[in-house]
Parts: sequence; structure tokens; C-alpha cells
Amino acid sequence: MLKFFEILKNIWSIDELKNRILLTLFFLAIYRLGAQVVLPGVDYNIIADAKIAGDGGLLGLLNAFTGGAFANASIFALGIMPYISASIVVQLMGVAVPYLQKLQKDGESGRKKITQITRWLTIAICVVQAPAYLYGLGALGVPDAAFVLGKGVSFMIPAVIILVTGCVFAMWLGEKITDRGIGNGISLLITVGIIASLPLSFAQEFVSQISGSGGLLMIAIEFVIWVIVIALCVLLVKAVRQIPVQYARRSVVSGQNNMFSKRQYIPLRLNASGVMPIIFAQAIMFAPAYLGQIIGGGLGQWMQSSFSNMFGLAYNILFGLLIILFTYFYTAITVPTNKMADDLKRSGGFVPGIKPGLETSDFLDKVMSLITFPGSIFLALISVLPAVIVALMQIQQGWALFYGGTSLLIMVGVAIDTIQQINAYLLNRHYDGLMKTGKTRRVA
Repeated sequence: MLKFFEILKNIWSIDELKNRILLTLFFLAIYRLGAQVVLPGVDYNIIADAKIAGDGGLLGLLNAFTGGAFANASIFALGIMPYISASIVVQLMGVAVPYLQKLQKDGESGRKKITQITRWLTIAICVVQAPAYLYGLGALGVPDAAFVLGKGVSFMIPAVIILVTGCVFAMWLGEKITDRGIGNGISLLITVGIIASLPLSFAQEFVSQISGSGGLLMIAIEFVIWVIVIALCVLLVKAVRQIPVQYARRSVVSGQNNMFSKRQYIPLRLNASGVMPIIFAQAIMFAPAYLGQIIGGGLGQWMQSSFSNMFGLAYNILFGLLIILFTYFYTAITVPTNKMADDLKRSGGFVPGIKPGLETSDFLDKVMSLITFPGSIFLALISVLPAVIVALMQIQQGWALFYGGTSLLIMVGVAIDTIQQINAYLLNRHYDGLMKTGKTRRVA
């Protein structure tokens, strides 16, 4: 405990780190405040009574991602998901569109242009989603009496503008947290929303077990399982196991003609993509149910019923497959084996037994494919675990979302990334970090 307070004191003694943390907390507080501001012309009491997010399920997860803004019909009801969807589309197009491929190779200037394209695409998605959300409230059980001004043009146009502006403002908050705060701004906004729903979900489960046949024993069992799942998520996100690829770096001995090689390693991570495949896959999983609504007929009804139930078999099979695919896709983007091979060749390095250049690139790509497979399977299994928990135990669906799945993995992943960001500042100032692996000796 004394060690913990000493670390807090060290954090507070670094002005830059202190200011970044305070600024991050300020922006997060603004986001949480906005999630409680209801759209003009909407009766909050009627919206609250309708309980459009239900006790869990897909709508409950979407509501968690927006920090309750979805169920409150607030100005941040769209949350940050349109920005994530736009990011997915731009990254997928980057594989096939030559212009985007050129921008990816242009360094910082290209990155800024890609970011601008993502922003405009986010606005376009919001313009489509905002009226769909407002009209869809009726299908979710919200009576017309909730709309004080009705659903005419005088309400729809201002409401759509406010929803689009709210999403753009949330996007701006996330970018500012990334640039001027402690990083991972978009992920932090999602995490704060998920954490906000955690106490209520636990309270509902506690009341359900106490009033039912489970009692305190069942609550204790659930808590133990929850701790074990959190430990598995931490192991998965940190991916402490790394696959070392040995290579040699040739050096010329001064004044002589001979050369020698110093053995070194390339640490290729078992889970190089973190929780991003989860976020990408979850964003796409909202599409099949809407597609079924458009198709109609028997197939459309089956798609709506199957892919609206996030604890169903069809939903989780597709969800798991998408996670595996996005794990490979995101790893291919973030771990450029071609560039690694070129860097090795330019620095005089080589993998023993492998020719420098193209063969080294192919070898590293093969190794990454082999070690990514078990990582992607583990990620998919943890993600579908809530459905398994619901099938095996009498548990509230809202609380089951925190047994693995998207919610818990995002929380754990963002928490670890944030700790690592803080660690970097502490270690640069020769303080012990927040994690045991980050300790270093202090310099006098």
C-alpha cells in the first residue's frame, strides 16, 4: 500500500504527466455529462420507462458503448461507433484503393489526409444513422408521447443536426485525449461508458441472486469465475509470451578485413493486434440484423432474430469468425514484415539460413501467420464466453457481458495500455513503474 502511494506521489511530481492526466479526466467528465443531456423535444421520463436497452443483449451492449446515452436519447446517443465504423471502412479500402495505399506510405502527411477522410466518412455515416435511430425508437417500444414536438420536420432536422454534432464532438474529445492526454482517446471513451454500466449490472445480479435460489454462495462463485476470466483477459491482452526469431547483425572489425556476427532476436508478439479485432468485429455485428430487416421474408426474419441475440449460436459463430479474420487483418497492417526485412537488410542483419530481402520477408510473414492463429482463437473464445456463461448458469445478461466478451476485453486492454503510457513517463524520469515488468534502477 505504501508503494502504491509512493507511485502516486511520483506521478504527481511530474508536471507534464499530471497535466495530461487531469486534462484526460476533464474531457472524460465532459463526455459523461453529455451522455445525460437528453435531446430537445424528448420526454426523458417516458424514454426511461420504455427501457429500450433492455436487460442486456445487443442493445444493452450498444448502450454500454455509449455510456447509457443510447437509452437516454441523449445528444451523444450515436456514441463513437460511427467513427470506428468509418475507420474500419478506410482501413479495408486501404488494401484495395491505390490512392489510400500511397497515403499510407507518405508518412505523417499521408496519415493526416487519411484521418481527414475518416472524419468526413464519419459525418456521412452519422447523417444516415441519426434519422434511423430517431425513427427506430418507436420500434424499440418508445411511445409517440415521448416526442413532445412530434416527429415532424421541426423536430427531425434539429435532432439529426444535434446527433451528428454530438458524434463529431465525441470524436474530437477522443482525438484531444490522444494528442494532449494520456493516449488511446477513442478507446477510453468506450471504456468509460462500459465502466459506468458495471455497478448497476452487478447490483441487479446481486438482487436477483439474493431474492432467488442462488444466494450468497452463487454470488461468491460468480465472483471467483469473474476474477479468473479477468486474469485470462490480462494474459491475452498483454501477450507476455513472445516468439523470438533469431537473427545476426554483421559488423566490420576496425582495421581488419574479417567480420563477425552478433546474435539478436526479433520479438514477434503472440497477440500483436490487442483488442482492436474485437472492436472492429463488434461494429460489424450490428449490420446483419439491419440487413435482415431490409431483406424481409423468411430469411430476413431469421437474420433479425438470430443476429439480434448476442447470446445465440449463429451470432457467436459469426462473431468468432470475424474476430479471427480481423486479427489477421490488423496484424498484417501493424506488423509490416516487408519493412522489417528491408530494415534488417539495410542494417546488415539476416535470419540464419534465410536469404536477406524477399525470402526473409516471406519467412517472417509465415512465422507471424503461425503464431497469430492461436492468439486469434484465444481472442475469439474469450469473446464468446458470455454466451457460454449464460447457457451454463442462471445469470443476468447485463452482468454476463462482463464475463469476457467485448466489454471486459476492452476494459482490460485499455487499462493495460493506459498503465503502460504512465509507465513510460515514470521510467523516463527514473521512477519505478506501475507494473513489475517496468521497473528500472533510479539514476542518482
